[in-house]
Amino acid sequence: MLKFDEQQQIEDIQGALELRPQVEKIIDEVWEKGYDNIFYLGIGGTYASAMQAVTYVNGRSDLPVYVQHAAEYYTTGNRRLTKDSLVILSSVTGTTEEVVKAVNEIKKVGATLLGFVDTAGTSLAESCDHVIIYPAPGTEQIKFFMAADRLLKNNGDFPDYAEYYGELEQSLAKGLVEAEKQADDFGREFAEKHRHDAMHYFIGAGNQWGAVYSYAMCYWEEQSWLRSKSIHAAEFLHGTLEIVDETTAVTLFLGEDEQRPLAERVKNLLPRICGNYTLIDSKDYPIEGISEKNRGRVLPHLLMHCVTQRIDAHVEKLNCHPLDIRRYYRQFDY
Repeated sequence: MLKFDEQQQIEDIQGALELRPQVEKIIDEVWEKGYDNIFYLGIGGTYASAMQAVTYVNGRSDLPVYVQHAAEYYTTGNRRLTKDSLVILSSVTGTTEEVVKAVNEIKKVGATLLGFVDTAGTSLAESCDHVIIYPAPGTEQIKFFMAADRLLKNNGDFPDYAEYYGELEQSLAKGLVEAEKQADDFGREFAEKHRHDAMHYFIGAGNQWGAVYSYAMCYWEEQSWLRSKSIHAAEFLHGTLEIVDETTAVTLFLGEDEQRPLAERVKNLLPRICGNYTLIDSKDYPIEGISEKNRGRVLPHLLMHCVTQRIDAHVEKLNCHPLDIRRYYRQFDY
């Protein structure tokens, strides 16, 4: 398989899960100290992951948790973010300009900063009150959700917390690798069909909304230089619907959380108006060892990433365009 190191991926995922004692210690300290609210801070891909984590918590708890866009914070501020807030962020480089600016402003307020930063010694790593260094691509969502789950557990909203993480530690890493193998033929066929699309619309709801938001922008546009747009399934009928015809390229992500009915509504409509649609359903990718009651928590968006990684690997090869090349991003100041 293209760009697929089975053992490395297993080690990366298992290693991320092994961060749990560090995460628990930090979250428990914040909990004992007391806090007003929780903010997930991000921009681009990390903003997408933040949306997923907050959607997840909102469906399961009354915890006061919010998404905060980094650039909006350092320009507009947010008076709900106080010295008693907990701010959770993630960064691969530790130098993302907008996040650095936002963190500098947040430090003036005095909020507690928890950073999952892949690179030690960087601005963000040194600015956070609590930092966990773990350089493994593709594990950001596991870290974000691990913090969310500990908060849920401490709030009395997750009685099966220990059982759930027991299942993940035994089965998640191998299960995701097997799912990616299963998705390879699909990824190749999808890439062959859509690698020259003039425009491609990606639709999702719930935790999959963050997935399609990130995939359209960070992967198709930024990495593959392919024009795309992300649409929330709840908004599809209020605009985008009118420009879809039999030739429009549309892909719908279906997850397994509370908002799945919103995606299923689009699924039922597409065959009536479009002859160029694709459905990617996380339910098509079983993972042995994860109970049915726990699948909807973290698996759907991790499984979707397994599928889209296969698409990306084949698009990269077929289009002869390395995904790490940028025309403009970080090439000059703007």
